[in-house]
Amino acid sequence: MKIENRVAMIVMCLLIIAALIKFFDEEDIWDVNEKRLKEEILSIDESVDKVNLLDVTPFEWDVAYSFNPYTSIEDVYETVGYKWDDMTETVNEGMNQIVFMNNGQVICYVYGYPENNKYGIDFHTQMLTPDVQLTFKVDRSNGINYLFRD
Repeated sequence: MKIENRVAMIVMCLLIIAALIKFFDEEDIWDVNEKRLKEEILSIDESVDKVNLLDVTPFEWDVAYSFNPYTSIEDVYETVGYKWDDMTETVNEGMNQIVFMNNGQVICYVYGYPENNKYGIDFHTQMLTPDVQLTFKVDRSNGINYLFRD
């Protein structure tokens, strides 16, 4: 009986450790969706000069915010309606800071220089919703796919 109890205890501990590793190793949904968005934008065919943003966002969203450089983290949190742990303030002109949301939750966070990310998006406004004209011009230069609001 004692050996069976020890074996059961060891198996139980291993299962708990495996569950904890999986829990802490999982990427956040906004990071996963940012990678998917990047893949979609980078895979736009060379012959395409305009795209609908809905066609290149591989996730559902109901509002997207684009924040100007130097917007404080507090202002971003106030705009989106809650705080999440992966927020970074932009520190220079030309950086993207875009938050896609669905049902009040952040589902994609785009941050950084287009030159580093290999893609960029320019809304020409702070907020977009899927019910407005979402045609973006595709500009390809210096190995960067950049989407500009048409």
